[in-house]
Amino acid sequence: MKNRTTKLTVIVIFLIVVVVGYYAYLSNRTREQKQEATLTVVQNTLGKSLEIDYPPTPKEVIKYYNEILLCFYNEECTEEEIELLGNQARALYDTELLANNELNIYLVNLKADIQDYKKNERRITSTSVASSASVDFFEKDGYEFARIMCGYNVMEDGVNYPSGQVYLLRRDEEKQWKIYGWEPVEEFNKKMQE
Repeated sequence: MKNRTTKLTVIVIFLIVVVVGYYAYLSNRTREQKQEATLTVVQNTLGKSLEIDYPPTPKEVIKYYNEILLCFYNEECTEEEIELLGNQARALYDTELLANNELNIYLVNLKADIQDYKKNERRITSTSVASSASVDFFEKDGYEFARIMCGYNVMEDGVNYPSGQVYLLRRDEEKQWKIYGWEPVEEFNKKMQE
């Protein structure tokens, strides 16, 4: 009887060890799968389909454009990712801006600019797009335009440098707001004072 009890105890302990071991194996495997399934910031940004879900307002266009800029300058991107992100940025551009920025030249300049940022250890620490109420809508030459300001903080050598851009967007035939151009806030303010 004692021999039977010992055998039964050993079998129960063995089964408990097997069940606990199998549970630990499955838990670890699930955790690894979740980590693999997590998208990087770059993959997340590239995952947006502008053909299906184009940003509906000037503010949303600039917010998405800023997401792309943050990927360029803050994330480690492969050559292919830079080109894909560059194409996403160009999809937000007005036809006139595209005509003045031939794709190959744009990509060469973009890669050089990114490399310069990395070499000088610069990072965009924050972006802020003006509220929708601050968008200046107007018409000119039969086109609808929108002007919106965006602030940036760039960190270099441990110092934060604030800067700003004024973006000009034009509505195209498909009623989508496209980036027509931009200029630093200081230059815009000088023009407004003249």
